[in-house]
Amino acid sequence: MVGIGYAGLPLAVELGRAGNRVTGLDIDQERVDLVNSGRSPVDTVTDGDIRGLEGRLDASTDPSVLAECEVVVVCAPTPVRGDRPDLGPLLGATKSVRDRLRPGQLVIVESTTHPGTTDSLLLPVLEESGLEGGTDFNIAYSPERIDPGNTRYGITTTPRVVGGLTEVCTDRAVAFYRQVTEVHRTRGMREAEAAKILENTYRQVNIALVNEFAQLCHSMDINVWDTIEAAATKPYGFTSFRPGPGVGGHCIPADPLYLVHHVATMGLPFHMAETAHKVNEGMPLWVADRIVKDLEASGTPADTATVLLLGVTYKADTADTRHTPALPIARTLLERGVRVVCHDPYADGLDWPGGRVESVPDLDEALAEADMTVLLQRHKEYDTERLGRRARRLFDTSGAAADVAGVVL
Repeated sequence: MVGIGYAGLPLAVELGRAGNRVTGLDIDQERVDLVNSGRSPVDTVTDGDIRGLEGRLDASTDPSVLAECEVVVVCAPTPVRGDRPDLGPLLGATKSVRDRLRPGQLVIVESTTHPGTTDSLLLPVLEESGLEGGTDFNIAYSPERIDPGNTRYGITTTPRVVGGLTEVCTDRAVAFYRQVTEVHRTRGMREAEAAKILENTYRQVNIALVNEFAQLCHSMDINVWDTIEAAATKPYGFTSFRPGPGVGGHCIPADPLYLVHHVATMGLPFHMAETAHKVNEGMPLWVADRIVKDLEASGTPADTATVLLLGVTYKADTADTRHTPALPIARTLLERGVRVVCHDPYADGLDWPGGRVESVPDLDEALAEADMTVLLQRHKEYDTERLGRRARRLFDTSGAAADVAGVVL
C-alpha cells in the first residue's frame, strides 16, 4: 500500500482482516512508526484496528518492500496548488514502483486525477522498467471512495469502481477488491477515472447551488433550512444538499479542478465546475462578512469584538482540517480587527504560515466571553440547545441549531 493516510490505511486494515499480509509504504517516518507501534495516524482507523492485525500489517519507508508484493496499490496524494494540479507525489510514487516492478505484479492506482492519467502518464513510467503493461504486469485504476467520519458507508459498504488496461487486468483487480466489498467494472481505466471526477463534480455543483441559494434566501428574508426541508418532501427529482460555510477536505475543492485544468489544455470548457468552484470558494468570505455586519448592527464594532468559531475541521466528527473553510473565515475576521478564538474536540486550533488561532479549553467560559459564537461544524459533541442558552449570540452555519440560533445562514 503506497501511502497510508486517510485513503490507504483504512483499505490496508480491511485487506488485512480479509487474510492478506499488508505492508504500508510511506515517506512519513512518524506515520510509519505509529503503525508499527500499534497506533493509528488517522482518526478514521483506531489503535485497536491496528493492533488487531499484528503479524499481518506493518509499515516502512523503504521502497525495496515493493518487490516482495504481489499487488501494489498506489494511494499517493494529488494536491492542487494555486488551482493547478500537482502530480509530483503521484509520479514519485509511480517511479518507486517502477524501480522495483517485477513480472506478474498487479499495480492499482487509486489517486484521484484527470481521465487518461493512468494510461498516458503513469503506464509509460512503469514501462521504463522494460516490462510491458497488460503482458508482463497488470495495471488497473480504482478511485478511492473515502468519506471521513461517515459511520454508515466505509470500505466494506461502498462499492468499488474498477477498470483495467486489459480484460485480464480488470479481472485481477476485481478479484482483489471483492475480498472486501462489491465491485463495478468499467470498460477501461479512463471510465473509472472519469467516474471519480463526475462523482465529486456532482457534489461540488449541487453544494454550490444551495450555497448560492442560501445567499439569495438571506437577501430575501427566507429561511433556507425550512425551504430545503420542504423541497425534500418531493419523492422524486430532488436530492437534498445542505449549504454551509464552505467546502473542505481533499476531494470537493480539488478534484474537479483536475478536469478543468486538463480540458483547458485541449481547448475545451468545463463551465459548470469552474463556476461552482468560484461560488464555494467565496462562501467563507461571505460568512465572515455576515459575521462582521451582524456584530456592527448589534452595536459591537469589529475591532472590539471577540468571535468564537466552533468546529474548525472541514466536516463534522473528523479531525481532518485540510482546506477547512474555518481558515479563510478566521483570517478574514482577523484582517477586519476581530479577536478570533476557536474550539474543536477534534483539532488543536488553526495554523497557517505566519498565523494561528488558539483553541480554548473551556467551552462554557468561551461562550460567555464571545460577542458572537459561530457554529461551523455540527460535531456530535456540541449540544445545540446548550449553545443556544450559553452563547451571547449564536450564528449557525450548519443548520444544526437553526431553532435556537439568533443568526442563521
